[in-house]
Amino acid sequence: MKKLLTLCLAALFGASALRAGDAHTPRPDLVEKVAVCEAVLRDFMSNPNTAIPRSVWQQAKGVMILSQFKAGFIFGVKGGYGVIMVKKPSGRWSVPVLIDASEASLGAQIGAKDIDTVCILTDDQTPRLLFTSRFNIGVDAKAVAGPSSAEVERDAKTTFTAPVLVYSKSVGLYAGATVKAGHVERNDDANFILYNTAYTLPELLYSDWVTPPDDVKPLMTYLGQLSP
Repeated sequence: MKKLLTLCLAALFGASALRAGDAHTPRPDLVEKVAVCEAVLRDFMSNPNTAIPRSVWQQAKGVMILSQFKAGFIFGVKGGYGVIMVKKPSGRWSVPVLIDASEASLGAQIGAKDIDTVCILTDDQTPRLLFTSRFNIGVDAKAVAGPSSAEVERDAKTTFTAPVLVYSKSVGLYAGATVKAGHVERNDDANFILYNTAYTLPELLYSDWVTPPDDVKPLMTYLGQLSP
């Protein structure tokens, strides 16, 4: 029991240390995170089996793209990062704002697995939950598995009522099934460096005070094509 407690504490403090180190992360590493999130989204959309239907994109008020990993023996720590973007009243998409995506859990877990997730946000309130640092997907904001193109053609009206539609490559999900996908958390330290600004997540998402640097424009342009 004592050994198990030691492993748990070590994992938790290790995750905290990684988070604290964001204040010293070189900017190219943060740019790479944005590029990975763009690659995740393009990978989803390039495969007919995972592509998010146009009718879902038409409902989008925001999007979160998450790249996570799950590793451990007995005590599993799921960590990772992502970006959140919102569609402004003008129809333009905000700059990608870096967030943390992590979860700790007890259980028999062996090995490691990458998990890519795209969350379509269908209301204006859900992104604002990050104003208070973090929120739990599926707890603080109701989340269901998003419909595929075939499922949209049948009937997805009930699915569209959920504020978060989740598309994940880690497991098979049934459209409309309730999803609990851990928590996401704002990362102001990383965004200070990425955008060379003291503005925090609310201003980055909802104002026009920051000129998008060239290295985040490809993701903004691609998202504008998917959900103009």
